[in-house]
Amino acid sequence: MREPAGVHDQLLSLGSATIGESGGRPLHPRIKPAWPGARLAAPAYTVTCSPGDNLAIHVAVADAPAGMALLVDAHERPERGYWGEVLTTAAEARGLAGLVIDGGVRDVTAVAAHGFPIFSALVALPGATKFGGGAVGGQARIGGVEVAPGDWVVGDADGVAVVARPDLEAVLAAAWSRADKETAMFDRLRQGSTTLELLGLDGRSVERSEPPSGHGEPEP
Repeated sequence: MREPAGVHDQLLSLGSATIGESGGRPLHPRIKPAWPGARLAAPAYTVTCSPGDNLAIHVAVADAPAGMALLVDAHERPERGYWGEVLTTAAEARGLAGLVIDGGVRDVTAVAAHGFPIFSALVALPGATKFGGGAVGGQARIGGVEVAPGDWVVGDADGVAVVARPDLEAVLAAAWSRADKETAMFDRLRQGSTTLELLGLDGRSVERSEPPSGHGEPEP
């Protein structure tokens, strides 16, 4: 399938929240930026780890094509540091775009200094074993979402969303339409409209009390 032009830039510009409201699939909110300012848009290379073991991640770093992001399922035993500065350095050397992991990472300060985008479920100090098992390049369930190799992932301060590759063009069109509507809404809000008016909301079920006037002297 031929992809729309500038997919990476479009996804970053639109952001995970807009994509997630426009047909993308939001990952569970536990998966957050490992360091402030991390941003990612790339096709996915999937990894499933054996509980507590990261050998499959090492295989994926060696095998994944440049430009892809690793999407890793390590949820069965998340409280391990499956990824740190060593794997970050290896991934950068291989031209990988970033990491999304339903599990733990460590060396966060060092990784932030690299500027390598990471989104993880937690930060954990204990290391992972490297005995074996796991899988790379197949279907994986990450943050409650089924991800196939080549699906697109976008991550930022709001979280992470995945777009199935066949749905990419439709999701981008819906996201731009949503963004345009929000821009028009911002203008009308600045001109005095309310969100109740613009969104057609009925606020009659909400109990109201008279707000203080803000005038006069305070009572002694």
